[in-house]
Formats: sequence, C-alpha cells, structure tokens
Amino acid sequence: MSTTPRLPPEQRLGLIAWAALTVLQPVWHAWLFPAQIVPAWLVVAIATVPLLLPLLAIRNVRRALLWVGILSLFYFCHGVSEAWSAADQRWLAIIEIALTVLLIGLLGAGVKRKAR
Repeated sequence: MSTTPRLPPEQRLGLIAWAALTVLQPVWHAWLFPAQIVPAWLVVAIATVPLLLPLLAIRNVRRALLWVGILSLFYFCHGVSEAWSAADQRWLAIIEIALTVLLIGLLGAGVKRKAR
C-alpha cells in the first residue's frame, strides 16, 4: 500500500501538459524547423530551460505548476505570434497554444478545488 497521496486529476493532467510543452520545444526548434541564423542548440536552450526551472519546486506540485502556468503565458504569446506569422509552423504553434491554455485552465481548476 502506498503512503504517498494521489495527485488530483488536474495536477496529473497539468504535469502531462507541462511535459508535452517541454518536449515540443526541442522537437520544434531543433528537429522540425531548426534555426537558420542562430545555432539550433541556443534556440533550444532559450526555449526549453525556462520550462525546466519549475523542477526545482517539484516536491510541491501545486507550486511547480503555478510557475509553469506563469511561464506558459510567454509560450502562449510565442505560439500566437508564430501562428500569425509562419504559415508552415502554424500547426506547431496551435499545439503550443492549446497546451498553454490547458495549463492555465488546469491552474484555475486546481485553485477552485477545496483542500480535503
């Protein structure tokens, strides 16, 4: 029998969305559409490292997801600008937008949930 409490569904889904957003960045910027002028590793580092910083607070999942939600606002803006300006990358931008909206929505659902 496990003594660790189970995470609420919105936190589990938030962790999955966070992981998907983190994986999307190197796939997008290094594999599918690598940068032409700037080194690809630099673009991947700039896009991915901020999403890894909340791992420092992972012991408290709510706090880590709060930081990811705050960071996801920047990724939302990036997704909207890429969807508007780069037609060939629009589908990746829409995925990024959907993941960020999901994260922000799950944060709202987690706040509304009463502690037991």
